[in-house]
Amino acid sequence: MVIPIESLKEWRKNLKDGQKLVVTNGCFDILHIGHVEYLKEAAELGDLLLVGCDSDESVRHLKGSDRPINPESDRAAVLDALGVVDFVTIFPKMGGRDFIAASRPHIYAKGGDYSIESLNICERGALEKVGAEILILSRKEGRSTSIIIDRINEKTL
Repeated sequence: MVIPIESLKEWRKNLKDGQKLVVTNGCFDILHIGHVEYLKEAAELGDLLLVGCDSDESVRHLKGSDRPINPESDRAAVLDALGVVDFVTIFPKMGGRDFIAASRPHIYAKGGDYSIESLNICERGALEKVGAEILILSRKEGRSTSIIIDRINEKTL
């Protein structure tokens, strides 16, 4: 289910006592096996997996003016269709501070291309404030949207 970011705080209040909420976020521009494995690993950490999908504006800021390839509504719908993902929200601002504050995760999972030290400082502060456990999951070597885009571009030249 895709939850509007404006409703996230209220949605969070309605979780059942004892349910462990795992949260992650990212661009998920062209979904690939690295994403799927990462999301499966994150889902196994708790009872519910909420995925924050970066807005189109945020992806442009992070990845460049030629991204995203797929619009935010499509990316959110594809994420929502995955059996391991329970809920999705699109967050419009750079960095996930407000998303984290509203969702108050028990566990925050990030891909292996990150470290605790390389997390956005505002996100890290928000995670510490809500008492979330931060887990860096295994890296999926050779699996990235950028690699896929490069391969496509090589074939069209």
